[in-house]
Amino acid sequence: MSRPPEAGRASAGQKIEQAIEKAFDPLATALKRATTPPPKAAPGKPGLEISPLAVPFPTIPPIGGVEIATARAGFYKHERDDLVVFRFARGTTCAGVFTRHKIGSAPVDWCKRQLDADGGGQDVRALVVNAGCANAFTGKAGADAARRTASEVAKRFGCRQRDVMLASTGVIGVVLDDRKITARLNDIETSLEADVHPTAQWARAGLAIMTTDTFPKGSYAECEIEGRTVRIAGIAKGSGMIAPDMATMLAFIVTDAAIAPSVLRALLGLHVRTTFNSVTVDGDTSTNDTCLLFATGASGAPRIGRVGDRRLKGFSAALDRVMLDLAHQLVRDGEGATKFVRVTVDGAASPASARKLAKSIADSPLVKTALAGEDANWGRVVMAVGKTEEPVDRDRLAIRFGPHVAAIDGAPSPTYDEAKMSAYMKNSEIDIIVDVGSGRASATVWTCDLTKRYVEINGDYRS
Repeated sequence: MSRPPEAGRASAGQKIEQAIEKAFDPLATALKRATTPPPKAAPGKPGLEISPLAVPFPTIPPIGGVEIATARAGFYKHERDDLVVFRFARGTTCAGVFTRHKIGSAPVDWCKRQLDADGGGQDVRALVVNAGCANAFTGKAGADAARRTASEVAKRFGCRQRDVMLASTGVIGVVLDDRKITARLNDIETSLEADVHPTAQWARAGLAIMTTDTFPKGSYAECEIEGRTVRIAGIAKGSGMIAPDMATMLAFIVTDAAIAPSVLRALLGLHVRTTFNSVTVDGDTSTNDTCLLFATGASGAPRIGRVGDRRLKGFSAALDRVMLDLAHQLVRDGEGATKFVRVTVDGAASPASARKLAKSIADSPLVKTALAGEDANWGRVVMAVGKTEEPVDRDRLAIRFGPHVAAIDGAPSPTYDEAKMSAYMKNSEIDIIVDVGSGRASATVWTCDLTKRYVEINGDYRS
């Protein structure tokens, strides 16, 4: 059991909550962001420093039909919240996309089974998320723990087990102790009824799902459907083991629009490819990757039940902004990252080929370590392009780093300036643009550099 904080001193978690409480006023928040440097200590895990690429948590107004509460279940030794519960209004619809990893976790199996069932996603009432235990590779014991968690929450909220979604993140190979969750449900219910500012609710949830993350990730957007304002908010977590093959480590998005589950599924499928599936930190895909989208219908906007409905246009664009923003924040919080890097491949034979080429560059340890060392070694980009076996015209290959041309027509650029290129590499945000000369397709992937700190973080992940 952790010791209580010393008298007169706030714990790290309390300090974070106090900071959130003070951030309600948008003007005060803006002034604070503009004048105050970010804290050095990350709230997720002792010893981590907040990423130099971190972005502030957004101001999120009330979203009808959802309540959020957090608690400390004790999956971590140090004092911090590690449990989040969302409670949704009756009639809330849901869709999800999940990892294609061959060893999916128990909560992933649970959600897929409920959403794939007849009538799945029609009336989802709760989401339970824990950090500190992935409940992956845990066999029947892990599946039973997931079921018991859903059952207990369903009893509390007066709904069916199938209407409770689950997600977990943390160490693989440890069975979830669901008693730690059920022991905190009284506190959760009390917190759900409390009058808490929505930004604080969302920010606390973002903090509670963190593992090696160094800052909570949130996003917000609005649109209109037939004159009604519709709101979309989301949080995500992820810092390492990021090369999603469907979504991200964990992402939860809620809207007050009224949208059928089949339409939500289509929208997720449309946008996940160019957002969560287009970021990479280290090339590793998680057992627990989950992205869930909930629609409460509380906005009063008319219900949309058809994918081809023209009224979806604005909503689809707003959803894409939220998903892309969250995906970018994952990269900005890449373990040990100091560079936010956009890799664009043009002139590819097909979109799939462009994507594979961009991923090859973004995932290359040699490219990423050169970025960390601020070394303008563009020859490593040539290597990453050529190793893919994708169609590439060597004699038309061109490479740029930002505005600086490194290679053109398959040879070093006659205007190449090493000094200018080296100066550009010192930027915290870098663009790599490659034209492979084989067609007209393009793709963009976002990544970060690979530093010594990545090795240190993962060397003591379980300590």
